[in-house]
Amino acid sequence: MSLQTISGQATAKRMLGASLRSGRVSHAYLFSGPGGSSRRKVAEAFAKALLCERGAELGDACGECLSCRKVEHGNHPDLQTVVPGGASIKIEQIRELQKMFSYRSGSAGRKVYIIDEAEKMTVQASNSLLKFLEEPPAPAVAILLSENGQALLPTIRSRTQLVPFTSMGAEDILSELAAEGLATPAARCAAYLTPGPDECRELAAENWFAEIRNVVIQLGKESIGRSGASLVTAQQKVFKGGLGEHLESLFDLFHLWFRDMIHVQSERREHIVFIDQMEFISQVAGSRSTEYWIACMSMTAESKKKLKSNMNTQLCLEQFLVELVPLAGSI
Repeated sequence: MSLQTISGQATAKRMLGASLRSGRVSHAYLFSGPGGSSRRKVAEAFAKALLCERGAELGDACGECLSCRKVEHGNHPDLQTVVPGGASIKIEQIRELQKMFSYRSGSAGRKVYIIDEAEKMTVQASNSLLKFLEEPPAPAVAILLSENGQALLPTIRSRTQLVPFTSMGAEDILSELAAEGLATPAARCAAYLTPGPDECRELAAENWFAEIRNVVIQLGKESIGRSGASLVTAQQKVFKGGLGEHLESLFDLFHLWFRDMIHVQSERREHIVFIDQMEFISQVAGSRSTEYWIACMSMTAESKKKLKSNMNTQLCLEQFLVELVPLAGSI
Protein backbone atom coordinates (compact mmCIF):
# COMPACT_ATOMS: atom_id res chain seq x y z
CA MET A 1 0.00 0.00 0.00
CA SER A 2 1.22 3.50 -0.89
CA LEU A 3 -0.26 6.99 -0.67
CA GLN A 4 -1.24 7.03 -4.33
CA THR A 5 -3.08 3.70 -4.20
CA ILE A 6 -5.48 4.91 -1.49
CA SER A 7 -8.86 6.14 -2.74
CA GLY A 8 -9.90 9.73 -2.04
CA GLN A 9 -8.32 12.22 0.38
CA ALA A 10 -6.57 14.06 -2.47
CA THR A 11 -5.74 17.12 -0.35
CA ALA A 12 -4.13 15.09 2.42
CA LYS A 13 -2.11 12.97 0.00
CA ARG A 14 -0.95 16.04 -1.92
CA MET A 15 0.23 17.76 1.29
CA LEU A 16 2.11 14.71 2.53
CA GLY A 17 3.69 13.95 -0.85
CA ALA A 18 4.91 17.55 -1.08
CA SER A 19 6.45 17.30 2.41
CA LEU A 20 8.35 14.17 1.42
CA ARG A 21 9.67 15.54 -1.86
CA SER A 22 10.70 18.90 -0.39
CA GLY A 23 12.32 17.37 2.66
CA ARG A 24 10.27 19.68 4.88
CA VAL A 25 8.79 16.98 7.06
CA SER A 26 7.13 18.21 10.25
CA HIS A 27 7.96 16.59 13.58
CA ALA A 28 4.24 16.05 14.23
CA TYR A 29 1.05 15.78 12.14
CA LEU A 30 -2.60 15.81 13.14
CA PHE A 31 -4.85 13.86 10.75
CA SER A 32 -8.26 15.25 11.64
CA GLY A 33 -11.68 14.59 10.15
CA PRO A 34 -14.13 11.80 9.28
CA GLY A 35 -13.22 8.51 7.71
CA GLY A 36 -11.42 6.47 10.36
CA SER A 37 -10.23 3.81 7.93
CA SER A 38 -8.92 6.43 5.49
CA ARG A 39 -6.99 8.20 8.25
CA ARG A 40 -5.36 4.94 9.32
CA LYS A 41 -4.52 3.88 5.76
CA VAL A 42 -2.96 7.24 4.90
CA ALA A 43 -1.05 7.30 8.21
CA GLU A 44 0.38 3.85 7.58
CA ALA A 45 1.27 4.72 3.98
CA PHE A 46 2.89 8.00 5.05
CA ALA A 47 4.86 6.26 7.79
CA LYS A 48 6.01 3.71 5.23
CA ALA A 49 7.14 6.52 2.90
CA LEU A 50 8.95 8.29 5.75
CA LEU A 51 10.94 5.14 6.44
CA CYS A 52 11.39 4.19 2.77
CA GLU A 53 14.90 4.42 1.33
CA ARG A 54 13.51 6.33 -1.69
CA GLY A 55 10.65 8.17 0.03
CA ALA A 56 12.10 11.65 -0.42
CA GLU A 57 12.82 10.99 -4.08
CA LEU A 58 9.42 9.54 -4.96
CA GLY A 59 7.21 11.45 -2.54
CA ASP A 60 5.82 8.04 -1.64
CA ALA A 61 6.93 4.57 -0.59
CA CYS A 62 8.68 2.46 -3.22
CA GLY A 63 7.26 -0.77 -1.81
CA GLU A 64 10.44 -2.66 -2.73
CA CYS A 65 13.22 -1.69 -0.32
CA LEU A 66 13.97 -3.59 2.88
CA SER A 67 12.37 -0.88 5.00
CA CYS A 68 9.10 -1.00 3.02
CA ARG A 69 8.99 -4.77 3.31
CA LYS A 70 9.48 -4.57 7.07
CA VAL A 71 6.60 -2.11 7.38
CA GLU A 72 4.40 -4.34 5.23
CA HIS A 73 5.18 -7.31 7.48
CA GLY A 74 4.53 -5.27 10.63
CA ASN A 75 8.01 -5.71 12.09
CA HIS A 76 9.79 -2.43 11.42
CA PRO A 77 11.58 -1.48 14.68
CA ASP A 78 11.27 2.24 14.01
CA LEU A 79 7.47 2.29 13.59
CA GLN A 80 5.20 2.10 16.62
CA THR A 81 1.43 2.41 16.88
CA VAL A 82 -0.58 3.31 19.98
CA VAL A 83 -4.32 2.56 20.22
CA PRO A 84 -6.71 3.04 23.14
CA GLY A 85 -6.31 0.45 25.85
CA GLY A 86 -10.01 0.16 26.58
CA ALA A 87 -11.86 3.47 26.72
CA SER A 88 -8.75 5.67 26.75
CA ILE A 89 -5.06 6.01 25.96
CA LYS A 90 -3.29 6.01 29.29
CA ILE A 91 -0.07 7.61 30.47
CA GLU A 92 1.57 4.18 30.78
CA GLN A 93 1.14 3.68 27.03
CA ILE A 94 2.87 6.98 26.26
CA ARG A 95 5.67 6.16 28.70
CA GLU A 96 6.16 2.79 27.00
CA LEU A 97 6.36 4.60 23.67
CA GLN A 98 8.99 6.94 25.07
CA LYS A 99 10.94 3.96 26.39
CA MET A 100 10.92 2.29 22.95
CA PHE A 101 12.12 5.48 21.31
CA SER A 102 15.01 5.80 23.74
CA TYR A 103 16.61 2.75 22.11
CA ARG A 104 18.97 3.17 19.19
CA SER A 105 17.27 3.35 15.81
CA GLY A 106 17.35 0.30 13.55
CA SER A 107 18.75 2.58 10.85
CA ALA A 108 20.33 5.98 10.52
CA GLY A 109 16.95 7.57 9.76
CA ARG A 110 14.01 8.83 11.75
CA LYS A 111 11.51 6.98 13.91
CA VAL A 112 7.74 7.23 13.40
CA TYR A 113 4.84 6.68 15.76
CA ILE A 114 1.10 6.70 15.10
CA ILE A 115 -1.44 7.45 17.83
CA ASP A 116 -4.91 6.35 16.75
CA GLU A 117 -7.98 7.99 18.31
CA ALA A 118 -5.68 10.54 19.90
CA GLU A 119 -8.65 12.41 21.38
CA LYS A 120 -9.00 9.51 23.84
CA MET A 121 -5.75 10.32 25.63
CA THR A 122 -6.19 11.04 29.31
CA VAL A 123 -5.01 14.43 30.55
CA GLN A 124 -1.94 12.77 32.05
CA ALA A 125 -1.17 10.97 28.79
CA SER A 126 -1.63 14.21 26.83
CA ASN A 127 0.77 16.09 29.07
CA SER A 128 3.32 13.27 28.79
CA LEU A 129 2.99 13.29 25.00
CA LEU A 130 3.41 17.06 24.94
CA LYS A 131 6.81 16.75 26.59
CA PHE A 132 7.71 13.94 24.19
CA LEU A 133 6.75 16.11 21.20
CA GLU A 134 8.98 18.91 22.44
CA GLU A 135 11.97 16.75 23.46
CA PRO A 136 12.05 13.44 21.56
CA PRO A 137 15.11 11.30 22.38
CA ALA A 138 15.76 10.75 18.66
CA PRO A 139 14.60 12.25 15.34
CA ALA A 140 10.94 11.31 15.29
CA VAL A 141 7.70 12.02 13.44
CA ALA A 142 4.39 11.80 15.29
CA ILE A 143 1.14 11.11 13.43
CA LEU A 144 -1.93 11.74 15.57
CA LEU A 145 -5.27 10.52 14.26
CA SER A 146 -8.55 11.99 15.43
CA GLU A 147 -12.08 12.38 14.15
CA ASN A 148 -12.18 15.71 15.96
CA GLY A 149 -8.82 17.39 16.32
CA GLN A 150 -10.38 20.14 18.41
CA ALA A 151 -10.80 17.59 21.21
CA LEU A 152 -7.03 17.51 21.75
CA LEU A 153 -5.25 19.90 24.09
CA PRO A 154 -4.59 23.28 22.41
CA THR A 155 -0.92 22.93 23.35
CA ILE A 156 -0.71 19.68 21.36
CA ARG A 157 -2.64 21.07 18.39
CA SER A 158 -0.29 24.06 18.22
CA ARG A 159 2.69 21.74 17.86
CA THR A 160 1.29 19.71 14.98
CA GLN A 161 0.67 20.32 11.30
CA LEU A 162 -3.00 19.85 10.53
CA VAL A 163 -3.85 17.50 7.67
CA PRO A 164 -7.62 17.66 6.99
CA PHE A 165 -9.65 14.58 6.09
CA THR A 166 -13.10 14.54 4.55
CA SER A 167 -15.80 11.97 3.87
CA MET A 168 -15.69 10.43 0.43
CA GLY A 169 -18.68 11.15 -1.76
CA ALA A 170 -21.25 8.34 -1.98
CA GLU A 171 -20.78 8.02 -5.73
CA ASP A 172 -17.00 7.61 -5.29
CA ILE A 173 -17.58 4.93 -2.66
CA LEU A 174 -20.04 3.14 -4.93
CA SER A 175 -17.61 3.28 -7.85
CA GLU A 176 -14.96 1.53 -5.77
CA LEU A 177 -17.44 -1.08 -4.55
CA ALA A 178 -18.79 -1.61 -8.07
CA ALA A 179 -15.27 -2.44 -9.26
CA GLU A 180 -15.23 -5.16 -6.59
CA GLY A 181 -18.70 -6.42 -7.48
CA LEU A 182 -20.13 -5.24 -4.16
CA ALA A 183 -22.54 -2.52 -5.29
CA THR A 184 -25.62 -4.19 -3.78
CA PRO A 185 -28.84 -2.31 -2.88
CA ALA A 186 -27.79 -2.41 0.79
CA ALA A 187 -24.33 -1.07 -0.08
CA ARG A 188 -25.92 1.76 -2.06
CA CYS A 189 -27.80 2.84 1.05
CA ALA A 190 -24.75 2.37 3.28
CA ALA A 191 -22.61 4.52 0.98
CA TYR A 192 -24.75 7.55 1.85
CA LEU A 193 -24.34 6.94 5.59
CA THR A 194 -20.60 6.24 5.83
CA PRO A 195 -17.42 8.25 5.20
CA GLY A 196 -15.48 5.69 3.16
CA PRO A 197 -15.47 2.31 1.37
CA ASP A 198 -14.33 0.26 4.36
CA GLU A 199 -17.06 1.61 6.61
CA CYS A 200 -19.57 1.10 3.79
CA ARG A 201 -18.59 -2.55 3.32
CA GLU A 202 -18.80 -3.16 7.06
CA LEU A 203 -22.23 -1.56 7.44
CA ALA A 204 -23.70 -3.22 4.35
CA ALA A 205 -22.60 -6.63 5.65
CA GLU A 206 -24.48 -6.23 8.95
CA ASN A 207 -27.65 -8.32 9.18
CA TRP A 208 -29.36 -5.67 11.27
CA PHE A 209 -28.76 -3.07 8.55
CA ALA A 210 -30.48 -5.24 5.94
CA GLU A 211 -33.39 -5.73 8.36
CA ILE A 212 -33.65 -2.01 9.13
CA ARG A 213 -33.60 -1.25 5.43
CA ASN A 214 -36.44 -3.69 4.81
CA VAL A 215 -38.43 -2.13 7.67
CA VAL A 216 -37.98 1.34 6.14
CA ILE A 217 -39.20 0.08 2.76
CA GLN A 218 -42.22 -1.57 4.38
CA LEU A 219 -43.12 1.41 6.54
CA GLY A 220 -42.36 3.84 3.72
CA LYS A 221 -44.94 2.09 1.57
CA GLU A 222 -47.52 1.79 4.34
CA SER A 223 -47.17 5.46 5.29
CA ILE A 224 -48.86 6.37 2.02
CA GLY A 225 -52.11 4.98 3.46
CA ARG A 226 -54.36 6.90 5.84
CA SER A 227 -54.50 4.34 8.68
CA GLY A 228 -51.95 4.42 11.47
CA ALA A 229 -52.82 0.97 12.83
CA SER A 230 -50.55 -0.95 10.47
CA LEU A 231 -47.73 1.51 11.15
CA VAL A 232 -47.91 1.02 14.91
CA THR A 233 -48.02 -2.76 14.44
CA ALA A 234 -44.98 -2.57 12.18
CA GLN A 235 -42.99 -0.43 14.57
CA GLN A 236 -43.57 -2.99 17.32
CA LYS A 237 -41.74 -5.50 15.11
CA VAL A 238 -38.69 -3.23 15.23
CA PHE A 239 -38.32 -3.68 18.98
CA LYS A 240 -39.36 -7.33 19.06
CA GLY A 241 -36.68 -7.97 16.44
CA GLY A 242 -34.00 -6.28 18.56
CA LEU A 243 -33.54 -3.38 16.15
CA GLY A 244 -34.37 -0.64 18.63
CA GLU A 245 -30.71 0.29 19.16
CA HIS A 246 -30.36 1.15 15.47
CA LEU A 247 -33.10 3.80 15.25
CA GLU A 248 -30.67 6.51 14.17
CA SER A 249 -29.88 4.49 11.05
CA LEU A 250 -33.60 3.90 10.52
CA PHE A 251 -34.25 7.65 10.50
CA ASP A 252 -31.25 8.20 8.21
CA LEU A 253 -32.70 5.69 5.76
CA PHE A 254 -36.16 7.27 5.99
CA HIS A 255 -34.54 10.59 5.09
CA LEU A 256 -33.03 8.99 1.97
CA TRP A 257 -36.37 7.33 1.13
CA PHE A 258 -38.25 10.62 1.17
CA ARG A 259 -35.44 12.36 -0.71
CA ASP A 260 -35.74 9.74 -3.45
CA MET A 261 -39.32 10.92 -3.99
CA ILE A 262 -38.04 14.43 -4.66
CA HIS A 263 -35.37 13.12 -7.01
CA VAL A 264 -38.08 11.44 -9.10
CA GLN A 265 -40.16 14.61 -9.13
CA SER A 266 -37.18 16.60 -10.35
CA GLU A 267 -36.20 14.00 -12.97
CA ARG A 268 -32.97 13.08 -11.18
CA ARG A 269 -33.45 9.34 -11.12
CA GLU A 270 -29.71 8.71 -11.32
CA HIS A 271 -29.47 9.91 -7.70
CA ILE A 272 -32.07 7.50 -6.30
CA VAL A 273 -30.70 5.50 -3.36
CA PHE A 274 -33.38 2.80 -3.06
CA ILE A 275 -32.70 1.74 -6.61
CA ASP A 276 -34.41 -1.64 -6.19
CA GLN A 277 -37.65 0.21 -5.30
CA MET A 278 -37.56 2.42 -8.39
CA GLU A 279 -40.92 1.23 -9.74
CA PHE A 280 -42.82 1.96 -6.52
CA ILE A 281 -41.06 5.27 -5.91
CA SER A 282 -41.77 6.39 -9.49
CA GLN A 283 -45.47 5.56 -9.07
CA VAL A 284 -45.87 7.29 -5.71
CA ALA A 285 -43.59 10.33 -5.87
CA GLY A 286 -46.08 12.41 -7.86
CA SER A 287 -49.02 11.56 -5.58
CA ARG A 288 -47.77 14.06 -3.00
CA SER A 289 -46.38 17.55 -3.30
CA THR A 290 -42.69 18.35 -2.96
CA GLU A 291 -43.62 20.21 0.23
CA TYR A 292 -45.01 16.99 1.65
CA TRP A 293 -41.80 15.04 1.08
CA ILE A 294 -39.75 17.92 2.49
CA ALA A 295 -41.98 17.93 5.58
CA CYS A 296 -41.35 14.18 5.96
CA MET A 297 -37.60 14.75 5.77
CA SER A 298 -37.89 17.43 8.44
CA MET A 299 -39.74 14.97 10.66
CA THR A 300 -36.92 12.44 10.37
CA ALA A 301 -34.39 15.11 11.33
CA GLU A 302 -36.51 16.14 14.33
CA SER A 303 -36.87 12.51 15.41
CA LYS A 304 -33.07 12.08 15.33
CA LYS A 305 -32.76 15.12 17.57
CA LYS A 306 -35.21 13.57 20.04
CA LEU A 307 -33.16 10.37 20.06
CA LYS A 308 -29.98 12.30 20.85
CA SER A 309 -31.88 14.04 23.66
CA ASN A 310 -32.41 10.59 25.20
CA MET A 311 -36.09 10.32 24.38
CA ASN A 312 -37.51 6.82 24.86
CA THR A 313 -36.72 5.00 21.62
CA GLN A 314 -40.06 3.22 21.23
CA LEU A 315 -42.01 6.40 21.92
CA CYS A 316 -39.80 8.33 19.49
CA LEU A 317 -40.50 5.93 16.61
CA GLU A 318 -44.19 5.66 17.46
CA GLN A 319 -44.61 9.44 17.41
CA PHE A 320 -42.81 9.68 14.09
CA LEU A 321 -44.98 7.04 12.42
CA VAL A 322 -48.28 8.28 13.83
CA GLU A 323 -47.49 11.85 12.76
CA LEU A 324 -46.95 10.69 9.18
CA VAL A 325 -50.62 9.76 8.79
CA PRO A 326 -52.27 13.16 9.45
CA LEU A 327 -49.47 14.74 7.45
CA ALA A 328 -50.42 12.60 4.46
CA GLY A 329 -53.98 13.83 4.70
CA SER A 330 -53.13 17.51 5.08
CA ILE A 331 -50.69 18.07 2.23
